[in-house]
Parts: sequence; structure tokens; C-alpha cells
Amino acid sequence: MTSPDVLGSGGRAADPAPDTAPALPTGRNIELVLLAFAAAIVTAALVLVEANQENELTRSLVYVGAAYLGLFTVAHFAVRKLAPYADPVMLPCVALLNGLGLVMIHRLDLAAADRAVALGREAPTVLIQRQVAWTAIGLVLFVGVLYFVRNHRTLARYGYTAGFAGLVLLALPGLLPSSISEVNGARIWLRLGIFSIQPGEFAKIIIAVFFSGYLMVKRDALALASRRFMGLYLPRGRDLGPILVVWLMSILILVFETDLGTSLLFFGMFIIMLYVATERTSWIVFGLLMSAAGAVGVASFEPHVQQRVQAWLDPMKEYTLSQAGVAGHSEQSMQALWAFGSGGTLGTGLGQGHSDLIRFAANSDFILATFGEELGLAGVMAVLLIYGLIVERGVRTALAARDPFGKLLAIGLSGAFALQVFVVAGGVMGLIPLTGMTMPFVAYGGSSVLANWALIGILIRISDTARRPAPAPAGNPDAEMTQVVRPS
Repeated sequence: MTSPDVLGSGGRAADPAPDTAPALPTGRNIELVLLAFAAAIVTAALVLVEANQENELTRSLVYVGAAYLGLFTVAHFAVRKLAPYADPVMLPCVALLNGLGLVMIHRLDLAAADRAVALGREAPTVLIQRQVAWTAIGLVLFVGVLYFVRNHRTLARYGYTAGFAGLVLLALPGLLPSSISEVNGARIWLRLGIFSIQPGEFAKIIIAVFFSGYLMVKRDALALASRRFMGLYLPRGRDLGPILVVWLMSILILVFETDLGTSLLFFGMFIIMLYVATERTSWIVFGLLMSAAGAVGVASFEPHVQQRVQAWLDPMKEYTLSQAGVAGHSEQSMQALWAFGSGGTLGTGLGQGHSDLIRFAANSDFILATFGEELGLAGVMAVLLIYGLIVERGVRTALAARDPFGKLLAIGLSGAFALQVFVVAGGVMGLIPLTGMTMPFVAYGGSSVLANWALIGILIRISDTARRPAPAPAGNPDAEMTQVVRPS
């Protein structure tokens, strides 16, 4: 006899309930479409560069294009397999930036080779092949993060170990001889033969793990207020210790390594995470005041910082002194402003500008100036909008995270990424003094590419955990759309 609970209204046996709930959409197909769109933009940009620069299409177009398509196809399928519920927009945005960076580095390589031939000099080193190799290694690191960090909460176990390791990475260039660590007045490198690395790029990720674990435990105490002053709830005196320690460490980095960028990034990331953890605006006010006091204090006696400030306040004077052969002065700030000015609103066109005449770091620190000249204000705003979209997706991930450690880690990494973009773009455009950092993903350099791909890998992992549907409660047959279903 058929049980009544499976009969329809007409006495007919009803269809049995499915064993599993229907799978939720993962967004991977959206990601694939966006990656194809990014690939189309990068391919078109490569064709324009070669057509305008060389008046022909070379084998480099096939090499760069095939490498780009192959690498990001692998990255997509890695995310599809290892983090199926991750944010579908983040990877395509990063892929587009990385591809545009490869295009611009290739464009500068071609211009440098043509100029060497015109002057009868030996052709310079081709950097695009190295950058493609660094991108490949960065994507291997990205996949490695997704494979080995299956749950971001496990990183909280290593909070204090990460803090110690991060401090070692930050301090190491300042403790080693300047012959190993100093480049252009800043001691931020480790150079061993042909191998060189920038430890500060990796320290920002490791220290973000430490800050997240520390603030997760101490946030209630740090959120307590002593009194109200001018509309702000001031923290208790005993709670000022952490911010004073971090501020002092950032000042030591600035003094002993003359690394303005890492100092700002390190302290700014802590202030952002402290504000998010405590929801106290007073911490931002304290942070801004302490940053201003530290910068003014160090600039009063540190020659390298003074030179950066002078180049910011009067770039034309700095350019004139450099052209006259006066040591200790640079001309890049003025050259970058000329590149932006000549680009106007729509730019001169890919491969048709002259910002490659920037004599130093045209493909790294000042690569945004090439975008400004050849793509104009519209192109620069589009590039900055892509950066802003990555930060927005990171903040969205922090809001969606179900645990306080994940929220703080996502907001810390997103804040560090946003700060790096701001200080580099602001320095090249003359908004703030130059910091010596590079634009993530578009500038030439292995350390930046590797570290930022690892950063994106952690954000993708947190996003996957946050967007993944929760398991159905045991013994609750009425729960719908809660069972985890991996895509085929």
C-alpha cells in the first residue's frame, strides 16, 4: 500500500523528492566570458602597438598572445576546480591589467630597440620575455595558494609567526650592506648575483595575516573609548600602544631604508584594519596626524626624502638641475608630467607616443605615464577604474565573509592594494611625492607580480568560502539550496 505522505491530491503517487538540492550558480561561465573579453582587448592592443611601432606584425605578437591565452586559461580552470564559488569578476580584471602591462612593456621594448638602431648602439635587453616568465611564475603561485590554502581560517593559527616573518622581511634590506640592498638611494632590495627580490612586496601579505589575527582578538578592547572630544570618541591611553609601535616601525623603515612607499603602505594598512575592527573614526584621525608628523620629521633631516619632496614641489627645477649635470637630482617627474600633458583626453594612440624617452624606469615606476600619453585621460581613468573594481570586489568579499578573521584579512589585503595604487599613481601624476613603488600587474618587475598574484589568490580563496552555500542542517528535509554541489 502506498503511504499517504507520497500521494498527490488525486490519489496518484507523487514524484519522489530529489536527493540533492539544485546546484547554485557559481559564476564560472561569467568569468570565462569576461576573460575572453579581456583577451580580445589585449590582442587588439598588441596588434595596434606592432602596427604603429613597426608597421608590421612580428613573431612577438604570436609569442605574447599565445602565452597570455594559455596562462589565463589554466588560471580559469584552476579556479573552476579549486574555488568554484569565488568572485567571477576579480580574475578577469587582474588578467586584463596584467595583459595591458605586457602590451606596454612590449611597446617600450620595441621603442628602445628602434632608438638603439638609430643611434648605432647595441640593442638593449628585451624585457617582455622576462615579464611573461614572471607572470607564469606568479600564476603558479596563485594556483599554489588555492591548492594549499583550502580554508583561509587556517592562516589565523600562524598569526604571530607571520608577524615575526614579516618584520624580518621588512628589516632585512636595512640590515644588509648597501651594495646588496640599495638602488637609487632606497634600501629595499636583496641582490644575489643575477637574482634580486623586493622583500617588502611579500611582507605586506604576511603582516596582513598577523594584523588580522591580532585585531580579531583585541578589537573589543581597542574599541573602548575614554571620553568624547569634538564629536570623536577618543581611545583610552592604555590602548595607544599598538598604533604607536606600528607607527614607530614605519618611521624606522623610512629612516634606515628610505623607503617611503613601504612605510606608508605598512602604517596605512594597519590604520584601515584598525578602523574596520573597532568602527572608531578617531583611529583614522590619529593615524593621519601621526603620518603627517612622521613624514615632516623625517623629511627635515633625511636627504633622500628631501629630494623626493623637492621633485614633487618643483619638478621643473629638478629637471633643469639634472640636465645641468648636478648630482642628486632627477628628471623623471617632469618628463612624466609632459607625457600626461601630450596625451590630452584621448591620447596619441598605442605605439605613437614618446614617453619611452623617460630615461629611468619608464617600464616600471613610470609606466603609467606611457598609458597617459598613448591612451590619454580616458585610458588612465579606465585603468584606474579596473583597479577600483578589484578593490571593490575585495571589500565585497570582506562584507560577505562569515568569520571576523576573513573579514579583516580581506579588507587588509584590499586596503594594501588600494594604497599601493594610490601612492604610485599619485606620485607619477604629481599629487604626492614619488615613493619608488610600482603599479601592480602592469609595471615590469618580478617581486610585484609574484606578491600581488599571491594576494589575489588569498582574496579568491576568502571569496570562495564566503559565497559557498552552507551545508544543510542535519535532519532538516525542508532546507533548500543549502547543500554544497560542486560543478562538473
